[in-house]
Formats: sequence, C-alpha cells, structure tokens
Amino acid sequence: MPPHRSLVVRLLATSLLVAVCAILATTWLAVQSTTRAIRQEQGRSLADDKSIYDTMLGYAATHRDWSQVAPVLAERAGKLERRITLMTPDRQVIADTAPQGPSLHAARPSATVDPLQVDLGLTGGTERIDPRALGPYVLTAQESAFSRALATRWLGCIRGESTLDGKVVVGPGGRASVQVNGPDVRDVAGFCLPTELAEPLPSEAKGIAQLRTATKTCLREAGMPDRVAIRADRTATPSGDARVDRQTDACLQKARLAQLRSYVAPPALLFVTDEAQGTAEPVFNLSRDNAIRIAQVTGTVLAATVLITVLVGRRLVRPLRALTDATRRPMDEQARVPVTTRDEIGLLATALNDLAARREQTEALRKSMVSDVAHELRTPLTNIRSWLEAAQDGLAQPDAQLLSLLLDEALLLQHIIDDLRDLAAADAGDLRIHREPHFVADLLEQVVEAHRGAAEAAGVRLGTELLADPELPVDGARLRQLVGNVVANAVRHTPAGGSVTVRCAVHDDQVAIAVSDTGTGIAPADQARVFDRFWRADDSRARSTGGSGLGLSIARKLAEAHGGTIGLESVLDRGSTFTIRLPIAEPAAAGHRRPVAGR
Repeated sequence: MPPHRSLVVRLLATSLLVAVCAILATTWLAVQSTTRAIRQEQGRSLADDKSIYDTMLGYAATHRDWSQVAPVLAERAGKLERRITLMTPDRQVIADTAPQGPSLHAARPSATVDPLQVDLGLTGGTERIDPRALGPYVLTAQESAFSRALATRWLGCIRGESTLDGKVVVGPGGRASVQVNGPDVRDVAGFCLPTELAEPLPSEAKGIAQLRTATKTCLREAGMPDRVAIRADRTATPSGDARVDRQTDACLQKARLAQLRSYVAPPALLFVTDEAQGTAEPVFNLSRDNAIRIAQVTGTVLAATVLITVLVGRRLVRPLRALTDATRRPMDEQARVPVTTRDEIGLLATALNDLAARREQTEALRKSMVSDVAHELRTPLTNIRSWLEAAQDGLAQPDAQLLSLLLDEALLLQHIIDDLRDLAAADAGDLRIHREPHFVADLLEQVVEAHRGAAEAAGVRLGTELLADPELPVDGARLRQLVGNVVANAVRHTPAGGSVTVRCAVHDDQVAIAVSDTGTGIAPADQARVFDRFWRADDSRARSTGGSGLGLSIARKLAEAHGGTIGLESVLDRGSTFTIRLPIAEPAAAGHRRPVAGR
C-alpha cells in the first residue's frame, strides 16, 4: 500500500496539522490578549497623565511658584495610585510623592509643565497659553457684573435680530461674553456687540497698554509699521496686510509671554510613574531563556503528538484490517463480520452486519443527517471543551460566569437532541398525539406568555389578536410546541423595535393560526426551503440568531400529525407570516366558541 494511502500516515499528518494549528491559534490568541491588555493599560496611563498634567497646569497658571504644590501632588497620587514627581529643568526635585523610590534623574519626563507653552498633544487644544494664566487681567466684582450685564444685552439683541440663540459665558478672569449657536453668526454678532464690551475695562487697561507698547517695539525692531490696535481679548485688529498681520501676531504673542511670565510658576519637569518603578513607560521583553523555553515546550508537544498518534493508529488499524479482509471476500463467501471487541470497532462490526439489508434505503438520509448533526453539535461541544481546557490550564477562573456559559452550551445541546428525537419519532411514525378538547385561545395565550421574556429581552413587542376561540380536539402540549417554535423563530429574526403578533380566526371548516413578524423576511428563492432540516437563510449557517435549525421542520411534522398544514408568506425586509391551518373535525365543535373580547 502506498504510504499516502495508509491510515497511520494520514492520521499522523492530520494530528500534526491539528497540533500545529492549535499551537498557532493559542499563540495568536495569547498575543492578541496580551496586546489588548497592554493597550488598555497604556490608555489608562495616558488618561492619568493627562489628568495630572492638567492639574499641574492649573496650579502653575494660578501661582507664581511651586512652594504649595506638595498637597496637590499628594492628593492626585493617592487617588490614581501613581508616583508623581516635579523637577526643575536642571533635575532638582521640587516635590515627590514617593521620595524613597528609584531615582528619576536619568528618566525621560512625562511632560514639561509650563502654562505659557502648553503641550497640545496632551491637552488636545489649540492655544499654547493656558487660559487660566490671567496675569493682570482679573476684573473686579463690579466690573465682572457690568460685563455680564453687557453680555446679556448683547445676547438679547442677537435673539431679537435673528433666529439664533446662545448663552452668556464668563471667563476665568471674570469677563463675560456670548457663545452663539449657529452656522454663521459674525454679521449679527458684530452688529449687536456693545461698544463698552469691546473695549478694555479699567482693570484691563493697564495690561493692554503694556501689551501695545511691547508689541509696537517689536514691530519697529522688525522693520514693520507700529500701528497696532489690541482688543479686550488680547488679540490684534487685522490691518488687511497678511504679512503685517503675521508679524503683529508674533510680536503680540511674544509680548504676552513676557507679560505673563512673572505671574505663573516657572517651567517644571513632570514624571508620572508607578510607585515601585523608575521609568515613566513600562517595558515588555521576551528574554532568550523564555524564547528557548517556548521552543522546547512546542517541540515536546509535537513529539508527544507524533508518538501517541503512531501508537493509537497501529492499535486502531489492526481490527480495521480484519474488517477490510472480511468485506473483500467474494460474494459467494460472504459471512458475518466477526465481532471481537466491545469498543467502537466492535460496534462498527455489528453495524456493518446490519447495514447490508438497509444500506440502499438509508444511505442518502444518513449522509445528510450525519453532516448536519455533526455541524450543529460541533460548536457547543467545542465551546465546552475550550472553556474546560482554559480552566484546567489556569487561563480562566471556574467562577459563576464560566459555569453559566457551560450551562448555556449544554442546554443548547439538549435542545438540539430533543429536536432530533421529535423528528426521528415523526419519521418513524411514532409521534403520538393525545387529542383532548382545548380552547385554542388559551393555548395561544400560554405560548405568548412563555416567550414574552425572550421577546422583551430582544426589544420585540409580542402580542395577540384573537378573533375567534374555537374548541378543538388537539394535543395541547404538541400544539403549544408547534406554535412556540414558530413564535421563537419570529422573535429571533425580528430586530429590536419590531413586533410579533399571534392571530386566530376561523375560515370555513378550518382554524387559521397566523404568526406575523416585522423582521428581515425571506427571499422568494429561499421560501421553499424554510421547512428543511438545518436550513438557515444565511449561507454561513451562523448562530447569530440562535436556534438549532430544526424548529420549523418539527412544526411542519406536528401540523401534519394534527391533520393540518403550515404555510409561509414573506416579503424581504418587511416581514413574514406563518399560517397554521387545522381542520375542525366535528361540525359541533365549530360552533362551540367562547367570546374573545378583552383578550
């Protein structure tokens, strides 16, 4: 026999492929999980850094030195569980929340705290000068009240002259302005702006004058005209010449920095680290020893896989060869295959003895069922095995959440098995129907109540419209199962905000039970396959909508067992209606109805 046809060789190749794929998949998952954890930690660290940086900027903008910063650092460090250190540019410690920790003299600072040179990458703003650095531009209480009154008048004018709206905002220095909501507010805002609000107030006049003088000096030194007008918001009035305006803005910025420098704390280096480490950024290294250890473990796993596969394969091949020899005997020498073991091979031999008589009539059904059942059971079994292996390897904690996940998968397996049992009974003609008189409306209400929780969880409205309530000789449990399968299918395929309605009416000598939804609908080409076993509308056979793929097949069998039918009307993207039609066996029963008002 050629080696590539040997079962041992194929089993070995398959096992190696499975092992390699498992190792690669596990490695990939570990890398992805570690990378995600590192990114989350880095994101948390960056958020903490931004918070600390903003706090230090606020302190520096409102204090002339760092003499009182220690309590502020201690409060932030205690809340964030980080070590915060401030140093002068020449690495002299200003304040340190963990002075006994590792030295930071050689470390790279997290940021430089200077309210006049803000790090826009950390703040996300556009202004280099922190707005909390006020300098000489702090209004008195009377001036602040006056500016708010002017701003209120300004906002009233805007509202009266346009359809725009806004609000009065007060800056850190006490000066009020108007923030208008609208696409283009410059014309009406400029028209309504009070002259007094556009001019500097008395407390600001001296500082504005100093800015104007320093700006003019700078312009003269640059060989530019020194005609400049500075507004109350410390911006220059445009001259119309782009070159002059750029130089004016540069000189004004220089003058503002010089004016505010004496009002703010000097620049300081900010270090934000873990309490026990001396660097501002975590370092993740894979050492040579760790790499060798990973390679050794990988090689050991592969070697063990090869050895076990060879031993098991040889043991499996021995009885299989005996079965092969028995089946190769001439037709006139055919005999029963000897059953020498009680394991899977023995069961196989027994099955082969019985297969000859039934092979032709069951071959097509067996292939289809084996394929579908294997597909449906593989996902929950793989999930259960994966979680159990993760718990065994210490990768997952055997807590209540894990147990809940395993229970859900086990319930799904039980649901599939129960559905298969019902279908098998129907195929064999053993599906028993115990008919008793039941009012149909009562059964439908029970079904709706049983599925109301799942519908509410999915955001779907579930209700009834019962136009009749005949009494029929039916199997109550089976009819509830029939309608319940259809309702569950409708809820699963209806998006949040949609509705599912169960209706009941009598037409001639039939009772019509309709389940209508506002879900995704079914394409005309697929409607003929809706009641096929394991069929789903999506080609991938994904479980995103849940279910075993057997519910509608069981519903058809149950309807037929009651002497009825089930049909479908559907419009793609608008919804579907499944209609169950049951015969009224006795004329008297058709007249025995209860009023349905109030249902």
